[in-house]
Amino acid sequence: MKASRANVLTAAGLLALLAAVTLSAPRWSSLLVRSLPDAEDGGAPAASDAAPAAEETGAVERQINVKLFFQAADRRGLAIEERAVAFSSDLARQLHSVVEELVEGSRGGLGAILAPETRVLHVFVSARGVAYVDLSREATAGLPGGSEAELLTVYSVVNSLAANFPAIQRVQILIEDRPVATLGGHVDLTRPLRPDMTLLAGAPLTPVASGGTP
Repeated sequence: MKASRANVLTAAGLLALLAAVTLSAPRWSSLLVRSLPDAEDGGAPAASDAAPAAEETGAVERQINVKLFFQAADRRGLAIEERAVAFSSDLARQLHSVVEELVEGSRGGLGAILAPETRVLHVFVSARGVAYVDLSREATAGLPGGSEAELLTVYSVVNSLAANFPAIQRVQILIEDRPVATLGGHVDLTRPLRPDMTLLAGAPLTPVASGGTP
């Protein structure tokens, strides 16, 4: 067989093979391509479906229960209301949130202690366990008259912090970044105060001596 004739036959064979592949391509592609199962077919959920669940889990915050001291509704003295608040590993921030809960007021019908306009400016804790609570001037402007009302206001803050956090031994209230002698002329605030549980409703309204220095 001459070389020229062999080349012609080879070229013809290649052309026939190319034509066969071209004609059968749609059939092969339909066999090779498979769609992924959707959720209705029982397949694995898409990544977008799992994302909300992950976000929802991450949004759950840790909480702790605290005892808040408010004015008793039907008796003289303070009464305790338990409430869940957001947890913070930073003690000063945790105390800040507790005082804000006092400003918010009772959710169970107890008497208000601080004016709702009061702002908690700062809270910081000394190495000796003294918590300094800095309140805005509304804490004094909205204070009810009388020594008893002032006594309960002061010790609602002191007791609420000391009763819930053993690291807090005493509490001093400041107004607008400054020490004050009193909130309304009756209770000495020049020194940090220790908690006084005798002020609970039904007990004599006699505060303990403040004693000690920061």
